[in-house]
Amino acid sequence: MAQSNIKPSKQGNWWLVFAVLVLTLTPLLFVRGDYEGADGLGEEMITEIQPDYEPWFESIFEPPSGEIESLLFVSQAALGAGFLGYVIGLYKGRHESK
Repeated sequence: MAQSNIKPSKQGNWWLVFAVLVLTLTPLLFVRGDYEGADGLGEEMITEIQPDYEPWFESIFEPPSGEIESLLFVSQAALGAGFLGYVIGLYKGRHESK
């Protein structure tokens, strides 16, 4: 297979970075209100609709604070993203080595 000496343009990567920044910052700048999770809102709605509702089970582990809960959530997301990145890189490397 002949290799071409044409280098891909890196300008496309900068457009992607710009698009991610715009999509991230736009809601923070223009949407006013609380950014809270849906768990608390769902619980409020359930108790409003049916006040005598009993949950089926209790949580196995209750974090001592909201910061710890956020840390665990972010850690879970980072581990999942790392795993997906590893698998995608593994398959891409296998494909390129053929």
